[in-house]
Amino acid sequence: MSTAAVLIGALLLDAALGEPRWLWARLPHPAVIFGRLIGWCDDRWNTGDRRRAKGAAVLMLLVVGAGIVGSVIQFGGPLLVIPAAAILLAQKSLVQHVQAVADGLRLSLGDGRRAVSMIVSRDTGGMDESQAARAAIESAAENLSDGVIAPAFWFLVAGMPGLLIYKIVNTADSMIGYRTPRHEAFGWAAARTDDVMNLLPARMTAVMIALVSGVTSARAIRTEAGRHRSPNAGWPEAAMARALGVALSGPRAYHGQKRDFAWVNPEGRRSLHPRDIDGAVAILWRTWALGLALCVILAMTV
Repeated sequence: MSTAAVLIGALLLDAALGEPRWLWARLPHPAVIFGRLIGWCDDRWNTGDRRRAKGAAVLMLLVVGAGIVGSVIQFGGPLLVIPAAAILLAQKSLVQHVQAVADGLRLSLGDGRRAVSMIVSRDTGGMDESQAARAAIESAAENLSDGVIAPAFWFLVAGMPGLLIYKIVNTADSMIGYRTPRHEAFGWAAARTDDVMNLLPARMTAVMIALVSGVTSARAIRTEAGRHRSPNAGWPEAAMARALGVALSGPRAYHGQKRDFAWVNPEGRRSLHPRDIDGAVAILWRTWALGLALCVILAMTV
Protein backbone atom coordinates (compact mmCIF):
# COMPACT_ATOMS: atom_id res chain seq x y z
CA MET A 1 0.00 0.00 0.00
CA SER A 2 1.56 3.30 -1.09
CA THR A 3 2.26 6.17 1.30
CA ALA A 4 -0.28 8.32 -0.56
CA ALA A 5 -2.96 5.64 -0.18
CA VAL A 6 -2.27 5.37 3.54
CA LEU A 7 -2.53 9.15 3.83
CA ILE A 8 -5.91 9.07 2.09
CA GLY A 9 -7.15 6.70 4.78
CA ALA A 10 -5.75 8.93 7.54
CA LEU A 11 -7.30 12.08 6.07
CA LEU A 12 -10.71 10.43 5.78
CA LEU A 13 -10.53 8.96 9.28
CA ASP A 14 -9.59 12.32 10.80
CA ALA A 15 -12.36 14.09 8.87
CA ALA A 16 -14.90 11.54 10.08
CA LEU A 17 -13.91 11.20 13.74
CA GLY A 18 -11.74 14.16 14.65
CA GLU A 19 -10.65 13.87 18.27
CA PRO A 20 -13.21 11.65 20.07
CA ARG A 21 -13.74 12.86 23.64
CA TRP A 22 -14.39 9.33 24.88
CA LEU A 23 -10.88 8.34 23.84
CA TRP A 24 -8.87 11.38 24.96
CA ALA A 25 -10.76 11.56 28.24
CA ARG A 26 -9.17 8.21 29.07
CA LEU A 27 -5.77 8.50 27.39
CA PRO A 28 -3.32 11.39 27.00
CA HIS A 29 -3.29 12.77 23.46
CA PRO A 30 0.13 12.54 21.74
CA ALA A 31 0.26 16.36 21.67
CA VAL A 32 -0.14 16.34 25.46
CA ILE A 33 2.68 13.80 25.78
CA PHE A 34 4.89 15.92 23.51
CA GLY A 35 4.09 18.98 25.58
CA ARG A 36 4.91 17.30 28.87
CA LEU A 37 8.20 16.00 27.51
CA ILE A 38 9.24 19.38 26.11
CA GLY A 39 8.18 21.11 29.32
CA TRP A 40 10.31 18.69 31.35
CA CYS A 41 13.30 19.35 29.10
CA ASP A 42 12.74 23.09 29.45
CA ASP A 43 12.68 22.87 33.25
CA ARG A 44 15.67 20.53 33.37
CA TRP A 45 18.11 22.08 30.88
CA ASN A 46 17.08 25.69 30.24
CA THR A 47 19.41 26.97 32.94
CA GLY A 48 22.90 28.35 33.27
CA ASP A 49 25.24 29.04 30.35
CA ARG A 50 25.28 27.77 26.75
CA ARG A 51 21.50 27.64 26.54
CA ARG A 52 21.49 27.76 22.76
CA ALA A 53 23.69 24.66 22.59
CA LYS A 54 21.56 22.92 25.22
CA GLY A 55 18.38 23.75 23.30
CA ALA A 56 19.86 22.42 20.07
CA ALA A 57 20.95 19.19 21.80
CA VAL A 58 17.50 18.72 23.33
CA LEU A 59 15.84 19.25 19.96
CA MET A 60 18.16 16.74 18.34
CA LEU A 61 17.30 14.13 20.98
CA LEU A 62 13.57 14.83 20.54
CA VAL A 63 13.86 14.47 16.76
CA VAL A 64 15.81 11.20 17.00
CA GLY A 65 13.31 9.83 19.51
CA ALA A 66 10.34 10.83 17.34
CA GLY A 67 11.99 9.23 14.32
CA ILE A 68 12.52 5.97 16.20
CA VAL A 69 8.92 5.87 17.46
CA GLY A 70 7.68 6.66 13.96
CA SER A 71 9.74 3.82 12.51
CA VAL A 72 8.27 1.38 15.03
CA ILE A 73 4.74 2.47 14.12
CA GLN A 74 5.60 2.26 10.41
CA PHE A 75 6.70 -1.32 10.90
CA GLY A 76 3.15 -2.15 12.05
CA GLY A 77 1.75 -1.56 8.58
CA PRO A 78 -1.31 0.39 7.35
CA LEU A 79 -3.68 -0.90 10.04
CA LEU A 80 -1.52 0.81 12.65
CA VAL A 81 -0.22 3.73 10.58
CA ILE A 82 -3.61 5.01 9.35
CA PRO A 83 -5.13 5.65 12.81
CA ALA A 84 -1.79 6.90 14.15
CA ALA A 85 -1.48 9.42 11.32
CA ALA A 86 -5.14 10.42 11.65
CA ILE A 87 -4.56 11.28 15.31
CA LEU A 88 -1.79 13.68 14.30
CA LEU A 89 -3.88 15.45 11.65
CA ALA A 90 -6.22 18.19 12.81
CA GLN A 91 -8.74 19.01 10.09
CA LYS A 92 -11.98 18.23 11.90
CA SER A 93 -10.86 19.57 15.27
CA LEU A 94 -9.66 22.78 13.61
CA VAL A 95 -13.00 23.23 11.86
CA GLN A 96 -14.88 22.58 15.10
CA HIS A 97 -12.85 25.09 17.10
CA VAL A 98 -13.10 27.80 14.45
CA GLN A 99 -16.80 27.25 13.84
CA ALA A 100 -17.39 27.45 17.60
CA VAL A 101 -16.29 31.09 17.49
CA ALA A 102 -18.89 31.95 14.85
CA ASP A 103 -21.55 30.04 16.75
CA GLY A 104 -20.55 31.76 19.99
CA LEU A 105 -20.63 35.24 18.45
CA ARG A 106 -24.15 34.58 17.20
CA LEU A 107 -25.18 34.01 20.83
CA SER A 108 -23.22 36.83 22.47
CA LEU A 109 -19.89 38.60 22.36
CA GLY A 110 -18.90 36.89 25.60
CA ASP A 111 -19.55 33.45 24.14
CA GLY A 112 -17.48 34.37 21.09
CA ARG A 113 -14.61 35.60 23.24
CA ARG A 114 -14.62 32.40 25.28
CA ALA A 115 -14.55 30.28 22.13
CA VAL A 116 -11.72 32.23 20.52
CA SER A 117 -9.68 32.12 23.75
CA MET A 118 -9.42 28.35 23.19
CA ILE A 119 -7.46 28.75 19.95
CA VAL A 120 -5.35 31.93 20.25
CA SER A 121 -2.77 33.18 22.75
CA ARG A 122 -3.56 36.89 22.46
CA ASP A 123 -5.73 38.75 24.98
CA THR A 124 -9.41 38.13 24.26
CA GLY A 125 -11.20 39.87 27.14
CA GLY A 126 -11.51 43.22 25.37
CA MET A 127 -12.18 41.96 21.85
CA ASP A 128 -15.08 43.29 19.83
CA GLU A 129 -16.88 41.12 17.27
CA SER A 130 -14.50 42.00 14.43
CA GLN A 131 -11.41 41.24 16.50
CA ALA A 132 -12.77 37.91 17.65
CA ALA A 133 -13.75 36.93 14.10
CA ARG A 134 -10.37 38.06 12.78
CA ALA A 135 -8.52 35.99 15.38
CA ALA A 136 -10.56 32.92 14.46
CA ILE A 137 -9.89 33.36 10.73
CA GLU A 138 -6.17 33.87 11.29
CA SER A 139 -6.07 30.72 13.42
CA ALA A 140 -7.94 28.84 10.70
CA ALA A 141 -5.40 29.85 8.05
CA GLU A 142 -2.27 29.27 10.11
CA ASN A 143 -3.42 25.97 11.60
CA LEU A 144 -4.57 24.67 8.23
CA SER A 145 -0.90 24.83 7.32
CA ASP A 146 0.56 23.67 10.65
CA GLY A 147 -2.09 21.11 11.52
CA VAL A 148 -3.12 19.58 8.19
CA ILE A 149 -1.03 20.42 5.12
CA ALA A 150 2.41 20.33 6.75
CA PRO A 151 1.84 17.03 8.61
CA ALA A 152 0.45 15.48 5.41
CA PHE A 153 3.42 16.81 3.42
CA TRP A 154 5.98 15.34 5.82
CA PHE A 155 4.10 12.06 5.93
CA LEU A 156 4.35 11.84 2.15
CA VAL A 157 8.06 12.68 2.32
CA ALA A 158 9.10 10.34 5.13
CA GLY A 159 6.12 8.34 6.42
CA MET A 160 5.38 8.15 10.14
CA PRO A 161 8.94 9.16 11.13
CA GLY A 162 8.58 12.35 9.08
CA LEU A 163 5.16 13.09 10.54
CA LEU A 164 6.24 12.57 14.14
CA ILE A 165 9.43 14.58 13.68
CA TYR A 166 7.40 17.45 12.25
CA LYS A 167 4.91 17.33 15.13
CA ILE A 168 7.58 17.29 17.84
CA VAL A 169 9.41 20.21 16.22
CA ASN A 170 6.18 22.17 15.76
CA THR A 171 5.15 21.54 19.37
CA ALA A 172 8.59 22.58 20.61
CA ASP A 173 8.35 25.80 18.62
CA SER A 174 4.91 26.55 20.07
CA MET A 175 6.24 26.09 23.61
CA ILE A 176 9.80 27.41 23.63
CA GLY A 177 10.31 29.10 20.26
CA TYR A 178 9.75 32.63 21.56
CA ARG A 179 12.01 35.67 21.67
CA THR A 180 11.69 36.09 25.41
CA PRO A 181 14.49 36.34 27.97
CA ARG A 182 13.84 32.75 29.03
CA HIS A 183 13.49 31.12 25.63
CA GLU A 184 15.30 33.20 23.02
CA ALA A 185 18.48 31.14 23.33
CA PHE A 186 17.12 27.76 24.44
CA GLY A 187 14.30 27.77 21.89
CA TRP A 188 16.35 29.11 18.99
CA ALA A 189 16.94 25.71 17.38
CA ALA A 190 13.27 24.74 17.69
CA ALA A 191 12.10 28.00 16.13
CA ARG A 192 14.55 27.89 13.23
CA THR A 193 13.91 24.20 12.52
CA ASP A 194 10.16 24.80 12.53
CA ASP A 195 10.65 27.67 10.08
CA VAL A 196 12.55 25.38 7.72
CA MET A 197 10.07 22.51 8.00
CA ASN A 198 7.14 24.84 7.28
CA LEU A 199 8.79 26.70 4.43
CA LEU A 200 7.24 24.63 1.62
CA PRO A 201 3.98 23.59 3.34
CA ALA A 202 3.04 27.18 4.18
CA ARG A 203 3.44 28.24 0.57
CA MET A 204 1.64 25.13 -0.64
CA THR A 205 -1.26 25.99 1.68
CA ALA A 206 -1.44 29.51 0.25
CA VAL A 207 -1.53 28.14 -3.30
CA MET A 208 -4.24 25.63 -2.39
CA ILE A 209 -6.38 28.29 -0.68
CA ALA A 210 -6.01 30.49 -3.74
CA LEU A 211 -6.96 27.66 -6.10
CA VAL A 212 -10.14 26.70 -4.24
CA SER A 213 -11.15 30.35 -3.79
CA GLY A 214 -10.48 31.71 -7.26
CA VAL A 215 -7.72 34.08 -6.12
CA THR A 216 -5.55 34.66 -9.17
CA SER A 217 -2.92 37.18 -8.02
CA ALA A 218 0.11 35.27 -6.78
CA ARG A 219 2.05 38.53 -6.62
CA ALA A 220 -0.52 40.06 -4.26
CA ILE A 221 -0.32 37.05 -1.94
CA ARG A 222 3.47 37.20 -1.95
CA THR A 223 3.40 40.92 -1.17
CA GLU A 224 0.88 40.55 1.65
CA ALA A 225 2.77 37.58 3.13
CA GLY A 226 5.81 39.85 3.38
CA ARG A 227 3.89 42.19 5.67
CA HIS A 228 3.43 39.46 8.25
CA ARG A 229 5.74 39.06 11.24
CA SER A 230 6.16 35.33 10.52
CA PRO A 231 8.11 34.08 7.50
CA ASN A 232 5.61 31.25 7.02
CA ALA A 233 2.26 32.03 8.69
CA GLY A 234 1.87 35.10 6.50
CA TRP A 235 1.39 32.96 3.39
CA PRO A 236 -1.83 31.12 4.31
CA GLU A 237 -3.13 34.23 6.09
CA ALA A 238 -2.49 36.38 3.03
CA ALA A 239 -4.27 33.89 0.80
CA MET A 240 -7.20 33.64 3.23
CA ALA A 241 -7.42 37.43 3.50
CA ARG A 242 -7.57 37.79 -0.28
CA ALA A 243 -10.06 34.94 -0.59
CA LEU A 244 -12.45 36.54 1.90
CA GLY A 245 -11.75 40.16 0.96
CA VAL A 246 -10.84 41.07 4.53
CA ALA A 247 -7.87 42.56 6.38
CA LEU A 248 -6.08 40.21 8.78
CA SER A 249 -3.30 40.54 11.35
CA GLY A 250 -3.09 44.15 12.57
CA PRO A 251 -2.91 45.44 16.17
CA ARG A 252 -3.65 43.13 19.08
CA ALA A 253 -2.66 42.70 22.73
CA TYR A 254 -0.57 40.04 24.44
CA HIS A 255 -0.40 39.92 28.24
CA GLY A 256 -1.79 43.43 28.49
CA GLN A 257 0.66 44.94 26.00
CA LYS A 258 -0.57 46.24 22.65
CA ARG A 259 1.40 45.12 19.60
CA ASP A 260 1.06 47.17 16.43
CA PHE A 261 1.48 44.47 13.80
CA ALA A 262 1.06 45.40 10.16
CA TRP A 263 -2.21 44.63 8.40
CA VAL A 264 -2.27 41.83 5.85
CA ASN A 265 -4.41 42.89 2.88
CA PRO A 266 -4.89 46.35 4.45
CA GLU A 267 -7.38 47.41 1.75
CA GLY A 268 -9.68 44.56 2.76
CA ARG A 269 -12.77 44.95 4.88
CA ARG A 270 -11.97 45.42 8.58
CA SER A 271 -15.48 44.98 9.95
CA LEU A 272 -15.79 41.21 10.30
CA HIS A 273 -18.79 39.09 11.27
CA PRO A 274 -19.60 35.43 12.03
CA ARG A 275 -20.43 34.85 8.37
CA ASP A 276 -16.78 35.61 7.52
CA ILE A 277 -15.76 32.77 9.84
CA ASP A 278 -18.28 30.56 8.03
CA GLY A 279 -16.53 31.48 4.79
CA ALA A 280 -13.15 30.55 6.25
CA VAL A 281 -14.51 27.18 7.42
CA ALA A 282 -15.81 26.49 3.91
CA ILE A 283 -12.34 27.25 2.55
CA LEU A 284 -10.82 24.85 5.09
CA TRP A 285 -12.97 22.04 3.76
CA ARG A 286 -12.38 22.91 0.10
CA THR A 287 -8.64 22.99 0.68
CA TRP A 288 -8.81 19.66 2.49
CA ALA A 289 -10.77 18.22 -0.45
CA LEU A 290 -8.14 19.48 -2.88
CA GLY A 291 -5.41 17.85 -0.79
CA LEU A 292 -7.35 14.60 -0.76
CA ALA A 293 -7.79 14.74 -4.54
CA LEU A 294 -4.05 15.31 -5.00
CA CYS A 295 -3.33 12.27 -2.82
CA VAL A 296 -5.71 10.18 -4.93
CA ILE A 297 -3.90 11.25 -8.10
CA LEU A 298 -0.53 10.49 -6.47
CA ALA A 299 -1.73 7.07 -5.30
CA MET A 300 -2.91 6.21 -8.81
CA THR A 301 0.26 7.30 -10.56
CA VAL A 302 3.07 6.22 -8.23
